[in-house]
Amino acid sequence: MKILYVGAGFVGACSAAVMADAGHDVLLYDIDEEKIKKLGSNDIGLIESCLFEDGLGDILIKNKNNITFTTNYSEVAKCLDLVDAVFMCLPTPEKDGVAGQSDLTYYHIAAEKLAQNLEKRNNGLQSKYVVVVNKSTVPIAMVDETRGLMEKYGVKNFGVVSNPEFLIEGKAIFGSVHPDRVVVGAEKEEDFKVMRQIYARFLNSSSVKYIEVTPEEAAAGKLLANYLLFNRLAVTFDVVGRVCENFDNVNFENLRKILTSDGRIGNWGFYDSVYAGGSCFIKDAASLAYQLEEIGVGSGLVRQVLNSNNFQRDNFFSRAEKEAGFVWKDKKVAILGVAFKQNTNDVRNSSAINVVKSLIEKGVKEIKIYDPVAMPMFKALFDSSENLDYKIIDYFNSEKEALINTDTCLILTDWPKFMALGEVIKSVCPAPYLIMDGRRMLSVDFKELQNLGYDIISVGSLFLKGKK
Repeated sequence: MKILYVGAGFVGACSAAVMADAGHDVLLYDIDEEKIKKLGSNDIGLIESCLFEDGLGDILIKNKNNITFTTNYSEVAKCLDLVDAVFMCLPTPEKDGVAGQSDLTYYHIAAEKLAQNLEKRNNGLQSKYVVVVNKSTVPIAMVDETRGLMEKYGVKNFGVVSNPEFLIEGKAIFGSVHPDRVVVGAEKEEDFKVMRQIYARFLNSSSVKYIEVTPEEAAAGKLLANYLLFNRLAVTFDVVGRVCENFDNVNFENLRKILTSDGRIGNWGFYDSVYAGGSCFIKDAASLAYQLEEIGVGSGLVRQVLNSNNFQRDNFFSRAEKEAGFVWKDKKVAILGVAFKQNTNDVRNSSAINVVKSLIEKGVKEIKIYDPVAMPMFKALFDSSENLDYKIIDYFNSEKEALINTDTCLILTDWPKFMALGEVIKSVCPAPYLIMDGRRMLSVDFKELQNLGYDIISVGSLFLKGKK
């Protein structure tokens, strides 16, 4: 099959790479020239510098003959004479000033340009059937809007399909090659036939659920799946975590063993963290709440999950003053980890963003940052040439360098290497010293560190006052 991808972000780039690996002829278009240049460079270092995703570089290089990258729309227009499907992979962030409403600006711009050129395909005859596939996370009724836009520009011989992704950042390539499900929402049998050819490798798989539904069900399924996962995290943070933070002799890891031994409860999401960030959970829950409210239905439980997540982050930060009596003003602070989670350079909705802003408001003297891969993305958000307040932020090449001469550290990303931070802290940050563990990376070392005189604030634990 010949497939066009519009948008080379996390979803577009990973999905396009795996489609090329399946033997399809793929054209990946994006307006970002630097990103397209790096993704098409056949250089793993360059590919990972713009999108750090395990296996992406390898699969792009392996299938370089099946995938073409472009920022030139004339190449897109030419391919439309032959293309079988156009996958729309545009960002749909939350709209500024409107809680939960999806900002479809990028989608509309791309879809209108696509419609104008689809109308011209085959010299205006439009003899080739094409499906427009919404891969982006969009509102439930988006199929009507997409169809209406195509018809507005005179596009004929087309279908609109909803084919949401359920990928996990950091594991997107593996998840695309070995998905637990492929969900295709369409209105016509002709559309299902095209999608079955595209996903032929999964049709008769014993391990993959190939699910055909309506476009509305597919879109709703994506929003609800992310909400249910987000809800599990919020319950862990705001109920299990609160119990562990407020009762003596209650250990989070031991409680987790008790709870997850029940097969009905399951294992996923039973970890305590400073915040559930990233590009999906927050945005999709807010979108779900907004869509329910727009039709006059209550969304209190969805909103509560969003509020609980914010409380988790803010409460963690405030514990330094409330429980440890720590005064932030004029302190030097190390932040270890700015990616929203391990194995990605994505900083969207990272807890570090709000924490850095709060530290600046508190009047700290210096903020020293280290992250294995996400610092370039984070620097772009805190450009000191645009805001002089950001001049107190410095970046370092290792956790040890970031920790030297600091008064406290905040562990905000669950990079596996941070599990050894106890030894590093002991070597360069003598007690008394405040450790703020937002990921429970040092839980096995808490007692030892406390006995050495370190104050410890961790999600899912009572405040531990240093004993020396």
